[in-house]
Amino acid sequence: MPQPPRLSWTVARWSLWTLAVRVRVFVLIVDTVAVVAATAGAFLAPSTGDHFWVAAILAAAGILHTEVATGIERVRRRVAERSYFDLSSVWTFAAAVLLPPAAIVVVIAALYVHLWFRVWRPAKVPPHRHIFTTASVLFAALAAHLVTTATGGVANWSRGIAGLGAIVLAIAVYAVVNTALVAAVIALDEPRSRLGELFGHWDDNMLEIATLCLGALTAIALGTNPWMVLTILPPLLVLHRAVLVRRLEEVASTDAKTGLLNAAGWRARATWEMERARGTVGVLILDLDHFKAVNDAYGHLVGDSVLAAVASAVRSQVRENDLVGRFGGEEFVVLIPGLPPARAGRAELAAVAERIRCRIAELTVAIDAVGSHFVVEGLSTSVGGAMYPGDGSSLDQVLEAADAALYAAKHAGRNRVRIAGATDSYLEPPFAPPAAAESSVRWSGGLSGHP
Repeated sequence: MPQPPRLSWTVARWSLWTLAVRVRVFVLIVDTVAVVAATAGAFLAPSTGDHFWVAAILAAAGILHTEVATGIERVRRRVAERSYFDLSSVWTFAAAVLLPPAAIVVVIAALYVHLWFRVWRPAKVPPHRHIFTTASVLFAALAAHLVTTATGGVANWSRGIAGLGAIVLAIAVYAVVNTALVAAVIALDEPRSRLGELFGHWDDNMLEIATLCLGALTAIALGTNPWMVLTILPPLLVLHRAVLVRRLEEVASTDAKTGLLNAAGWRARATWEMERARGTVGVLILDLDHFKAVNDAYGHLVGDSVLAAVASAVRSQVRENDLVGRFGGEEFVVLIPGLPPARAGRAELAAVAERIRCRIAELTVAIDAVGSHFVVEGLSTSVGGAMYPGDGSSLDQVLEAADAALYAAKHAGRNRVRIAGATDSYLEPPFAPPAAAESSVRWSGGLSGHP
């Protein structure tokens, strides 16, 4: 008869232990303090039977909501980035402003245990992430509860502009606390994360605000007629579907290997940016030199890892609103709006291109394969650039000019920058590499089973 796995062995395999030490410590502190806060709140502000009746209504409505939207939420979990906004905050926010801490804990526990079994676990989300999310929601709800209590409670919301101000303040505090905790753990995990990766995109944050507004309406409805809670479900489901459609559109325009926009997605966004641009726009095309050597020697999986590292390097050298995409194979493209006109713009575009070229030349990509560990280094890239409207009146014309400049860089010896329409003075050091032969890709480390 097979023996059940030992608890110590099961605990040792938790994905929590794979996190960086600073991330693991932060997650455990937040989870522990959440438990202490929930326990203390239950003793300091005892709940009545009426409170738990309202809690039961909110929990039941939230579970019904999850059941109706389960399929949509599972897809959202699979395609979402790490920063994920949960529409169940409708019910947790309503609980935060209506109930004492003990009843708030009951609602959040019921909703998030149910979410784990119906959404998170089937989507293969690590347990520690779910627990941390639950803890951050609890902190946000307790903070909103304190604000609502200090401003006179939900009963005060009907008193003109002061009541509206109390609602806005409670929503803001809930959103800020929840978002700040999630952003903090992401920042600890990846210190170089951009603001959009830390706090979510603008659309995501507006979705969260809209959801919290529905939560405020839910709280008001419960104060008049509990059955009115059912009227919240239809707009919630419409929000679910609208968000899923937008997320699937994003996935369809994203390159799976690098996380950048794919060629079609980049073209669509770049065309839109160029049409609305009132100034000069620069375009760069990058092509990795001798990249075929990586795929031929170590296979396409290693090549994919190198492409992902290059994509990250390119993104790190441009502004957050610059548009970076993978054009196919080992080609990348960057759209840079807001450049100065004429010669100054070409010089700035060349400087950005050179910064990217140098960063890629410095890359060392560690590869952990079965039976071997090695490093891919010695990468280089040739870069061509062009400007709108100086080098063309449409995106295609500017791309053609940039592509011609790219081939000029390759014909000049690779591993260098060329800008369309620029004189040689733009490409004097530091805008050109040292006079050297063609760059080569090198491998170092403990190799096993490879030529």
